[in-house]
Amino acid sequence: MIRNLLFIFLSTFCLGFSQSNSINVITHNQVTIFTNPKTGSKSFTKWGIFPAKNTNVRRIIMEVTLAHPTDRAIAHWDYCDRINIQKVGGKFGESKNFEIGRMLTPYGSNFKKDWSFTWKVDITDFESFLRDSVEIEYIHTGYESPDLGWDLSIIFNIDLGTPIADFISIEEMWIGNFPYGNPENDIELNLTEKNILKHNESYFGRLRIQHTGHGMDQPNGCSEFCSRWREVLFDGKVIDHRNIWKECGDNPLYPQGGTWIFDRGYWCPGNLQIPDIIDVPLIKIKHTLNIDMESFTANNINQPKEVISSYFFQFTKPNHINDVRIEEIISPNLASNYNRFNPSGFNSTIIIRNLGSENLKKLTIEYGTENFDKNIYTWQGNLAFYEEEKIVLPGIINAENGLNNFTVKLLNPNDKEDEWKTDNILESKFENIPTLPTTIIVDFLTNNRPKDNTLSVINSNGDTVFCRYPSDLDSATNYLDTLILNEGNYALSLTDTTGDGLEFWFMPQSGYGRLFLKDIDGNLIYLFESDCGNGQFYSFRCDNNAKVDTTIIHLSVNIFPRMVKDYLSIYTITNKNSKMRIKITRDGEYIEQHEYSSIRESVTGMDVRHLEKGRYVMEIYINDQHKMNRRFNKI
Repeated sequence: MIRNLLFIFLSTFCLGFSQSNSINVITHNQVTIFTNPKTGSKSFTKWGIFPAKNTNVRRIIMEVTLAHPTDRAIAHWDYCDRINIQKVGGKFGESKNFEIGRMLTPYGSNFKKDWSFTWKVDITDFESFLRDSVEIEYIHTGYESPDLGWDLSIIFNIDLGTPIADFISIEEMWIGNFPYGNPENDIELNLTEKNILKHNESYFGRLRIQHTGHGMDQPNGCSEFCSRWREVLFDGKVIDHRNIWKECGDNPLYPQGGTWIFDRGYWCPGNLQIPDIIDVPLIKIKHTLNIDMESFTANNINQPKEVISSYFFQFTKPNHINDVRIEEIISPNLASNYNRFNPSGFNSTIIIRNLGSENLKKLTIEYGTENFDKNIYTWQGNLAFYEEEKIVLPGIINAENGLNNFTVKLLNPNDKEDEWKTDNILESKFENIPTLPTTIIVDFLTNNRPKDNTLSVINSNGDTVFCRYPSDLDSATNYLDTLILNEGNYALSLTDTTGDGLEFWFMPQSGYGRLFLKDIDGNLIYLFESDCGNGQFYSFRCDNNAKVDTTIIHLSVNIFPRMVKDYLSIYTITNKNSKMRIKITRDGEYIEQHEYSSIRESVTGMDVRHLEKGRYVMEIYINDQHKMNRRFNKI
């Protein structure tokens, strides 16, 4: 069996070599991961056959997918997992234990059985070790029941070709689970200055840092729930200063079952962390590198922890002078990690990166949808080596019905020929925006904190054609605004300045709000998600001849409050009289079931006084089809 699998890997590997400039290596293929509550950590290792050592590798992107497991209930908690290069050179090869990725698992309790989500991160820095036979380890932490879990897949997308710069060496820097705020064991005793000895051929060095904060001191919340700064010093001078803090209300994986909106110590639930990359010139035989953390004294010295893995790489001078890469097409794009910005009807957005040794100051960008005329945009700026920039490309995003292809092509960096053209073109798939009548109704029910919200509509010229400012809004008030719009493309934005959306289970005092779009006859067009964190974006096209397709079923089901002692309410909106069945489970175990007939636009009460304290999930079925899950806590 092992020999057969090896043959499949090698065949796929050789096929990729012969037909394209890229290959895919799969190590973990829907591996069910679960915790070991006795130790708090469990390892899942798999082998992959990577390119040979004499093969030039240009780039490696690691894709990590979590999905609802096929053989058990889904996991609930936000645990800190690690992905490591464990062993290279086969079973009896050399152990490395390099951390190449850090996954913070989501709160999965309200995800359906068909749920999955994919994240990706650039791990090209480790390409010299992803050669031949490599053991990849996924370490899943936590103390949940082993009866809960995730299905895990890891794919390495490998582009072949001339490296951006040639790898010279790697050195471990600061690696550990360091106490923070303990005056008897100050973190600076662990984050001591390091000496860097330059290799003869080295041109620049790269510090790569994975850093997250965990533990909860009182009353400041450190290190998970407190912002603190970190500085990197090179030869005694501060070259990088940043707050170790991440905003979570704009997470593309939403809503989640737990406190997903709460900002955290440089991570969010449902997040494959992007490492900090800090490049420095190597001009002397010896340099020094250091990390300093903001001074802090904890009340409970056993709580705050700074979990850090860091490596220092040395590289030769970049192999090309003029070399630019298209990193991402943010919009239009069907990828789930860009759902906060899509679908989009105008102003496509991309990210470029300079990979040449000469600063990038000018670039021609060709872009457009397949089967439509291409657009040309001239960008000007000043990007040093490996710096990136987000660029908004003006104009309408043309589209046909169904699936479309959008292409971006980078041309003539600094008015010269790009020395590596393979990564100058990128394509994304996207769906056309919906077409609505020119007269629509915005049905907006505010919660108890309306001053956090702004609701606006802009056209493709950037003009605001409708806005409900915070000063216009009162608490728990239903606003019905009729918009008469010209034909064209528009974008509606709901923003929330405190990041708790129109409803959040942990904050019942904020109340319940919701947002709908309807046509002039009251037919539902679109239902927004109330548990939306920083807000939502919706792009659409208006056409004088458009009619609402009333055969499409629209559905919104919300529970309020979701931290409940006795009674809760179920808010249901749909455009068809329907039968609703609610199955209540706890950690995947069936508890009870409720059925309701002729549900359309209703508020239904439910008595939960008899339930024990704990976390429950409502599985909601409409006409016997499983539509969504909603979580509530009995307190």
